[in-house]
Amino acid sequence: MSMAPKKIAVTGAAGQIAYSLLWRVANGDVYGQDTPIELSLLEIPDAMGAVEGVAMELHDSAFSLLRNITITDKADEAFDGVSAAFLVGAKPRGKGEERSALLGANGKIFGPQGKAINDHAADDVRVLVVGNPANTNCLIAQHAAPDVPADRFTAMMRLDHNRSLSQLAEKLNVTTSDIENVVVWGNHSATQFPDITYATVQGKPLTELVDHTWYTDEFIPRVAKRGAEIIEVRGKSSAASAASAAVDHMHDWINGTRGWVTAAVVSDGSYGVEEGLVAGLPTRAVNGRWEIIPDLEINDFQRARIDANVQELREEKEAVKDLLG
Repeated sequence: MSMAPKKIAVTGAAGQIAYSLLWRVANGDVYGQDTPIELSLLEIPDAMGAVEGVAMELHDSAFSLLRNITITDKADEAFDGVSAAFLVGAKPRGKGEERSALLGANGKIFGPQGKAINDHAADDVRVLVVGNPANTNCLIAQHAAPDVPADRFTAMMRLDHNRSLSQLAEKLNVTTSDIENVVVWGNHSATQFPDITYATVQGKPLTELVDHTWYTDEFIPRVAKRGAEIIEVRGKSSAASAASAAVDHMHDWINGTRGWVTAAVVSDGSYGVEEGLVAGLPTRAVNGRWEIIPDLEINDFQRARIDANVQELREEKEAVKDLLG
């Protein structure tokens, strides 16, 4: 007896990130190789031709697990019966645009999408917000879905986590799988705090293997500004790595993690991160749920950086408070 298909929604489906993401999803990289899937692609009306072309290419790739593709410009239709939703489509920041204006513009996208998820998604829905500013876009969507448990809404900090692992592996000439217990605290912004306090490399404390000045002056800013660095070098924003991180996040959420990863989850008040904010925290996925790693000691160096993120997230929440109902 074959399993019933899982329906997966992707917004901004004609965009750059989706163009990398959809092939991984259609290949079974989210639920696994035994689960057939249906894709639901949401775009704005002007992009319906482009997304139709994407659907044609997906069909032409002859994925054995892919049962059906729906394309639509209506959120209610896109999220009907979905078990996983990648909210990728967002309004990019305009030249000279204030972050608060960007947050307001995106609120008009993520509020209605949250409501459509609330009203139409499957009971087991899991939502990952990829479109920036991801943490506060997630907060808006989550507030618009009061009937969905808050822990079903997450924002993507896995790209920052993966960037951290990559920089450390290169520095120490090891593989990323040799490194454990890295976390990126806070907001997916330049304020984020990639933290190696608890990290180990092949069981040895990582802090003993790197110079503190390198850690504070090179590693932390480079991880935080990696997206800008890629735009400067490539001429376009990081799309394939973002798509890969989104798949990692959703796959691990469903199938479980080996050890820690970073996920931006709705805070329960742990580590002085105000309850209800969507923040990057040290997590593991167990039985289909994200759990915050408990009882870590926080030193003054960490505290200052975590607090800066909490303050920024509070300010973003304040900027969109009229969208939170």
